[in-house]
Amino acid sequence: MSEGTVTPSGEADPTGAASTGGTHLTPSAVTPAEAVATSGQDLFGAVFGSDTSGFGGLVPRADAALGTPKPYGGWFDEATDALEAAWPGFGDHVLRVVVDRGELTIHVRPQAVREVAQVLRDDPDLRFELLSSVSGVDYPAQEARLHAVYHFTSLTYRRRLRVEAAVTVEDPHLPSVTSVYPTADFQEREAYDMFGIVFDGHPALTRILMPDDWDGHPQRKDYPLGGIPVEYKGASIPPPDERRAYA
Repeated sequence: MSEGTVTPSGEADPTGAASTGGTHLTPSAVTPAEAVATSGQDLFGAVFGSDTSGFGGLVPRADAALGTPKPYGGWFDEATDALEAAWPGFGDHVLRVVVDRGELTIHVRPQAVREVAQVLRDDPDLRFELLSSVSGVDYPAQEARLHAVYHFTSLTYRRRLRVEAAVTVEDPHLPSVTSVYPTADFQEREAYDMFGIVFDGHPALTRILMPDDWDGHPQRKDYPLGGIPVEYKGASIPPPDERRAYA
């Protein structure tokens, strides 16, 4: 048993862990040791202070950029072989192929996004007729931290795959695929608005969720969780650790 731990009632607990109904909480990636030692229990059951979001203790992790060796299994080999045969730039522009949790992801160089999209749509052995989504992701630990993830669906073969491309904050440019898939129009605007990825060639790349004059991109990991002035109301949202504790 260690000293200095506080129970939900505010009394010292010699066990070294905060106890809630007989359950002991130990420090973790989401519950820092210093928070466990100084907090009580709030209305929602959180025992590490007023940060009820839990984001305050998250630690970013950099995953190794490793591909999956062939054979991939299932139809994945057939699809990647067809893409390699139909696309002359496959060897130069495909960085790696990843099969994980039953899903196929092809990582490509940024400049090749539109080109690979065209092949995926038009080749008769691929026929990915639908681009169902373009999503942004931010990995702060990586140099090319801003990722655009394209979700393709083949209605003919009933298959789905992802294409992913990464850019830096300093040069966040990707070619737009709206001329190939018109459904990408609003999706690229959202990725631009939330993450700051610039899609060159988009017919009208403007914000879609935030006001046109908004400063910053709210879904980047370094964007503050609170303390942003609420427009037109003269109020502000405080950071999570400064909000009401509900204790």
